[in-house]
Amino acid sequence: FGSSRFPGRSSSSLPRPPHSAAMVERLAYRRHSRYNTKSNKVRLLRTPGGRLTSLVVKKKAKGPACGDCGKRIIGVPALRPQEYRRLKKRERRVNRAYGGSRCAKCVRTRVVRAFLIEEQKCVKQVLAEKMSVGKEEPSGKKSKKK
Repeated sequence: FGSSRFPGRSSSSLPRPPHSAAMVERLAYRRHSRYNTKSNKVRLLRTPGGRLTSLVVKKKAKGPACGDCGKRIIGVPALRPQEYRRLKKRERRVNRAYGGSRCAKCVRTRVVRAFLIEEQKCVKQVLAEKMSVGKEEPSGKKSKKK
């Protein structure tokens, strides 16, 4: 059939591609699910013997995020939930207040806010005492109720 299209050449003189490039080996899923879902991703792996097998790819972990600002917490590894159970407690969290829950910046703002609120309460109390002392002196009565 090659001689009708190319009269000067025979079909045996054409270069042929190697057999492996002509067809790609198809593989079936080895696990329960037969569909290409998020939890069933595989990639092809060539074994030392030359066979193609499918290697199950794990999901990418995002890691814990701050509950206030939503940024990732530095110092805590990004793992899947099952893998966190295998870690020690000191590896799952950061060694400070609100350790694995809030980032350092948000903890700092919380501490400063709490301190300023307490200071404001103290200032209000001192001003109230000065006002009460100022009201009692002109009237002449010196009865303190505490």
